[in-house]
Amino acid sequence: MSEIKVPDLGESISEGTIYKWLVKEGDTVGQGDVLAELETDKVNLEISAEEDGVISSILRQAGENVAVGEAIGIIGSGAGTAGAAAPQAADSKPEAPAADSEAPVAAVPQAAAPAAPAATAGAAAGTAALASPGARKLARERGIDLGEVSARDPIGRIAAADVKGHGAAGPEAAAPSAPATVKPSPLKPAAAGAAPQGDGKAVERKRMSRRRLTIASRLVEAQQTAAMLTTFNEVDMTAILDIRKRRKDAFKEKHDVGLGFMSFFTKAVIGALKAYPLLNAEIDGEDLLIKKYYDIGIAVSAKEGLVVPVVRDADRLSFPEIERRIGELASKARTNTLSLPELQGGTFTITNGGVFGSLMSTPILNTPQVGILGMHKIQLRPIALDEERSANRPMMYIALSYDHRIVDGSEAVSFLVKVKELLEDPEALLLEG
Repeated sequence: MSEIKVPDLGESISEGTIYKWLVKEGDTVGQGDVLAELETDKVNLEISAEEDGVISSILRQAGENVAVGEAIGIIGSGAGTAGAAAPQAADSKPEAPAADSEAPVAAVPQAAAPAAPAATAGAAAGTAALASPGARKLARERGIDLGEVSARDPIGRIAAADVKGHGAAGPEAAAPSAPATVKPSPLKPAAAGAAPQGDGKAVERKRMSRRRLTIASRLVEAQQTAAMLTTFNEVDMTAILDIRKRRKDAFKEKHDVGLGFMSFFTKAVIGALKAYPLLNAEIDGEDLLIKKYYDIGIAVSAKEGLVVPVVRDADRLSFPEIERRIGELASKARTNTLSLPELQGGTFTITNGGVFGSLMSTPILNTPQVGILGMHKIQLRPIALDEERSANRPMMYIALSYDHRIVDGSEAVSFLVKVKELLEDPEALLLEG
């Protein structure tokens, strides 16, 4: 018999959320078989079996948060499997696996009002039979009587989150006041049966994924901790479009990768970072860490939200190498197969809202970085060539958001002008190499 434990998730990640189980109790598994998928702040990871056996018990359900090293299930071997599974079945047979998996999403207010009193009463009367294994374990560790814990689950099953909330509320929190302790869940309003559904309009409640919650908190953190400012310029893309038109077929044939815009922008950003190194820095307490390497993050839109994989040592890569690496990372992002090292440690970020039709935007810093470049849609606009001539040119607005704590306005503007100059004269990118 062995425990299924949450593996080490990498630097700075101490917990995750069980995204889904790929097996159920009673299934026979072999060493190396994938048992569950775990969602972390950055990537989804698979948890595999470390030995052959039978799934005798699943301790934590989909949607529950789990810590590194925590047991989430048990693999039994041979005849011992049935015996190992029996206590679990006897303990929580009426509710079995569905209760915890429904708990995060189920409390839609239409049914909540009549169900809540029964749930509270049921929790007080029979907590041992209506508590998840994780809740019982946590209650034992904290010395909490489950009979005093109120369940937020409409059917009265106590989850680990209820025990945590009870512990945070303090010993003076009595059972009658428990419904007010809904505050630990930002996804549920304090008054579960209040107005929004009273007029008969349909509302869907959906739990935010761990990654979406992390994106939200990091974006708010960036705005609260950095003195963020954005400056704009525009680029005449005529020269780059001409190169791509003339060279794209030969480039594709020789390197087996398309010649896109990202390699030009990556090279231009590196040239500007070399000229204005504070945009490639980081604040560490009262010190500045000015980085002498160029790991460029490329923002990619994936199903679960924006991710920023990193092109390492981009200054040492050729145009085809940059295009190939960005293509590989984007493909991994969209299939949710990025590894943690591929998401860590960038020094500067490029984001392209133009692929979605954005004409202009103000990108938010990817902290602790102090600069991010926003690309936008290429659009034909009339441009004055001199006092007497004008022409329609393919123009793109570019935006630089920067941390004003260490980057002055003049330096930020000069950086963006440098990017513009390099893009409008692509041959100069060769000299920056």
